[in-house]
Amino acid sequence: MIQLVILDFDGVILESVAIKTKAFRELFSSVPAYVDEIVAYHQANSGVSRFDKFRHIYESILHEPLTEDRFRWLARRYAELVVDGVLASPFVPGALEFLGWFHQRLPLYIVSATPQDEIRFIVKERGLSRYFRGVFGSPRKKVDCIREILATSGSEPGKAVYVGDAPNDLHAARALGVRFVGRVGEGGINPFSGEGQVERIVKDLHELGKYLEDQTC
Repeated sequence: MIQLVILDFDGVILESVAIKTKAFRELFSSVPAYVDEIVAYHQANSGVSRFDKFRHIYESILHEPLTEDRFRWLARRYAELVVDGVLASPFVPGALEFLGWFHQRLPLYIVSATPQDEIRFIVKERGLSRYFRGVFGSPRKKVDCIREILATSGSEPGKAVYVGDAPNDLHAARALGVRFVGRVGEGGINPFSGEGQVERIVKDLHELGKYLEDQTC
């Protein structure tokens, strides 16, 4: 029986993944010879903190030192590029119905790679705060956030489920023995192909709700 549900945000609650891909392309438009490689890296590592991505890009793609001033500029400019877009993004189909129904039945949490202050601001501005017992973001790793939720809630890992849209989400859940459901939108490429311990793939939160109904009855 499932005792709590942890949700990623981008690509699970809001259809906001494309906003962040566009932001990476614009952020590194000054290095056109590398921008396609940078965007491909970003897309292959959905669910990883933007701060870790910046460090990797400079170290392994641009092969340049990343100064503290440049790091701060990247973080500030990226936030400027994405926040308004995320605030305007549509909900994943079924998201509002899912949250409205399940928050009355199970503790719901968000664990996102978005910086914690930013994700809490977005959740508040979208009128979603009332649905969640906690909202967690970077710079803490997802596995550490999930570990804290398990400890404070008293839930057994096998009775918690994390819903994400990227292999990094799966890896965080798997490291702690938490059940995992992957979200792959209609017509999307399944990033979990070949991965073990994916309990179910759902195309939207209507399907997630139907699946969890069977797991909580």
